[in-house]
Amino acid sequence: MTNEATPLPDTTATCAFCDACCCRQEAMLFNDTEVPDQFIELGTRGEMSMARLEDGWCAALDRNTMSCTIYEIRPWICREFEMGGYECLAARAANL
Repeated sequence: MTNEATPLPDTTATCAFCDACCCRQEAMLFNDTEVPDQFIELGTRGEMSMARLEDGWCAALDRNTMSCTIYEIRPWICREFEMGGYECLAARAANL
């Protein structure tokens, strides 16, 4: 029996100068969210997700600094999407 270790995050990855592909993916929200209402979209079945602009980018992203304007209260899914982690690196590779 072998244990597969979870790879450590790539510490050379940084959000600075990234195309923020993570900020173009759908981010579902749960009822316990602190996200301000202006950043929430309701789906046809009442499901909540982060609002996105017409071009697909997250409405909470400051496009000048490429940083989250609600970072301290960002959704759980955004907290779990670790910079330099597997999902981050996979998203970067897919958007090259």
